[in-house]
This record gives sequence, C-alpha cells and structure tokens, in this order.
Amino acid sequence: MTASSTRRPTAAQSRLAAVGAIAVAGALLLTGCGDQTKKNDGGGDSQSASGAPLAEKLPQAIRDKGVIKVGSDIAYAPVEFKDDSGKTAGIDPDLAAAMGKQLGVKFEFQNATFDTLVGGLASKRYDIAMSAMTDTKDRQEGIDADTGKKVGAGVDFVDYFTAGVSLYTNKGDDQGIKTWDDLCGKTMAVQRNTFSHDLAKEQAQKCEKAGKKTLKIEDFATNPEAETRMRSKGANVVSADFPIAAYSVKNSGGGNYFEIVGDQVEAGPYGIAVAKDNTQLRDALQAAVQAVIDSGEYKKIVEKWGVADGAVTEAKINGGS
Repeated sequence: MTASSTRRPTAAQSRLAAVGAIAVAGALLLTGCGDQTKKNDGGGDSQSASGAPLAEKLPQAIRDKGVIKVGSDIAYAPVEFKDDSGKTAGIDPDLAAAMGKQLGVKFEFQNATFDTLVGGLASKRYDIAMSAMTDTKDRQEGIDADTGKKVGAGVDFVDYFTAGVSLYTNKGDDQGIKTWDDLCGKTMAVQRNTFSHDLAKEQAQKCEKAGKKTLKIEDFATNPEAETRMRSKGANVVSADFPIAAYSVKNSGGGNYFEIVGDQVEAGPYGIAVAKDNTQLRDALQAAVQAVIDSGEYKKIVEKWGVADGAVTEAKINGGS
C-alpha cells in the first residue's frame, strides 16, 4: 500500500476534501489488493508463498494441478492400509504428506492391485507408484523376473526405506520351518508379483534341483487373501516384507493368529516408482524425501509405525540390485 493511501487530511481541509481523500484511498486499496491476487495466481508463485521450498522443482503440469496421483495397493499394513474410519493410513501416506509440504502439492492415493501398478504408470493413470515396492534391477529395466525377457520400458526409483522378507505361520504351528530350505514339500501363500513371490519361485526351483519335495505356491491379489488362505489351513506359510509380517503378527486376532519363523532375508530398498521419461518429477521426489529425512520428520514417521530399523539416511535413485 502506498503512503498516500494512509495519509490523513489536515484540520484545515474542508469536510468535502476529507471525503474525497478517503474515497481515493479506498480506490487505491482495492487496486492494490487486486494486483496482489493476480500476482499469486500462478501455480509456482502461490506454492512458494505457501511455504513449499521445493515447489519449483516439480513439472509445471503437476504444479498447476496441485496433485500427484499415487497408484498403491492399499491393503499392506503398516505401509498403506485403510484404518477403521476408511482413511488411507500408514508409512507411505505419512511420508507422502510430509513430502507434499515440501513440494506444495497433495499426494492422492488411488487403490489398485500390486501387479497393475507399473502398467498404470505406463498408461499415465498414475504419476507415481508408492506401495512397498522393492527397487530391483529387473523392475528398473522392465524385465520379467520369470522369463528374463524385456516386457516394458522399466521405471526409475527414489529409494526411501529398507526391508527384508519374512516367513510366518499360524501361531503354534511352525511345522519345523526355520529357513527357506525348510519350505520344500510345503504350500506357501503369497501376494502376486511381489518380491516375496519372486523369492518363492526361486526356492521352488532349488527344491526341484535338490531332488526334494515340491514347494507349492499359491498367489493372491492381496496379502490379506494370502493370510486368509493360511488361516483356513489351505497353506502352511505366508511370505511378506518384514514390516508387513511383523504388523500382522502383532495385530491379527489380537496377536493370536500368526508367528514369524526364522530370520529376514534379502533386505532391499523400497522405492517410489516413476516412469523413465519423467526425470523432473523423479528428481523433485528425491529432493523432497531427502528434505524430510534431514528435517527429522522421517525419523518420527518410522518410529511411529515401529519400523525404525528400516530407516535410511539418503534418498538414492535406483539403488536396488
């Protein structure tokens, strides 16, 4: 506002002049406010003004929308799941909310089965996939883990957590399973196209080559379906990432349904998946994850969900092997 807009009339001025001065001041005030509104109308300016320090790193199209669409299998507690109120909760939503403060956008989670997420990126249904997805070279390069053949363009990952894979059984019924080599002759229930599924198929081949009984694998669209199969005695064991297995053991049936057997294996990074041709978004996400780590908010999130052992100190790109 200019100095003239706050200047008062002197005692010597007439009443009419005073009214005129006030009218001019009002006009100037309205003009000033109108100019400020226009100035903040653009996506970048308004986001910067709202305190989002990394907003300018995002692609302009996303800044204009103010939303990053996230493909996610929202049935994988505690990484992402629906809480009792129906709200999407967990490690990934909490981390996404913290990243949103850095970037000046909202992360909008959209539910899908895990095995459709990479395809959803390719078709631009989602901007990113954030769903406890292990960063592997096969996924980076678009290689089918079963056939070894290239089936897509692959994705880039922004790594934000580390998790191993665990085995768990019905409580009090471990059937002598202590290691993966004890799985020969057993039936495993597992979520389709996950890293656990890949490891199960590798173990089945090992059983066959060693001349041992077959490891039978039953795959399902979601991990809760795999657990239900085991609860009904249709499978001997379930394999899932350690945070998921530990959460199920602690919470399912008040802690009375399952128990973890043996140690974690094949620890690797979780990554936020981004299409190969979307490098600007990838780099913006990396900067946001690193900012959340550096601020200390990341530590609070992993401690809240009891997974501090998987915390990382650096947001790497394509750190998986």
